[in-house]
Amino acid sequence: METAMAFLDYLRKFIDLSEEEFNQQIKPLLSVRSIGKKELLTRAGEIENNIYFITKGLIRKYYLRRNEEINTQLSYEGHIIHSQESFHSRTDSEYFVETIEPSVVVAMTYDQLETLFASSQRMEHMGRLIITHTMVIKDRWQMQLVKMTPRERFLNFVTKNPELMQRVPQKYLASYLNIKPETFSRFKHLLRNHSRALHTS
Repeated sequence: METAMAFLDYLRKFIDLSEEEFNQQIKPLLSVRSIGKKELLTRAGEIENNIYFITKGLIRKYYLRRNEEINTQLSYEGHIIHSQESFHSRTDSEYFVETIEPSVVVAMTYDQLETLFASSQRMEHMGRLIITHTMVIKDRWQMQLVKMTPRERFLNFVTKNPELMQRVPQKYLASYLNIKPETFSRFKHLLRNHSRALHTS
């Protein structure tokens, strides 16, 4: 029940949704899944059939480039993750989606989502707002990768996501921020020195 309510709170960011409306139209379409650490939700080469809302845990999305894992998304409680292009175009996924921590997700299949959108203009409108929101976030991140220096990306991420610095393995963070591991380590060292200087001044 608490898991479903977390998803309701998320949906209320986009439309004014009553609990009754949620329980009647959306909740019957949801499934709750508990997943262990380092388990795959999506495999490259398969069609993504689920969209996941994270209520507990940490999940990454990555692709392989010459056997190197390139992380493109790190998502935690209160966020949605899935292989977006595969899900919407019904083509094979280029990405893997894998848990970093033991996680609990609210899942909805492609067919269930289509059923929800077809049920009313209001639900379709909500869906469009959520899809637009995720696209804007993705576009904004792509622009940061292009415009910001590695140092700027690092500092921006640390400022906005201090908790993730403790939760996400360094190699995943370096890959996500498109920073070489040795450069990432240097930035972390500079950050520690800066923090130490602040505390002693």
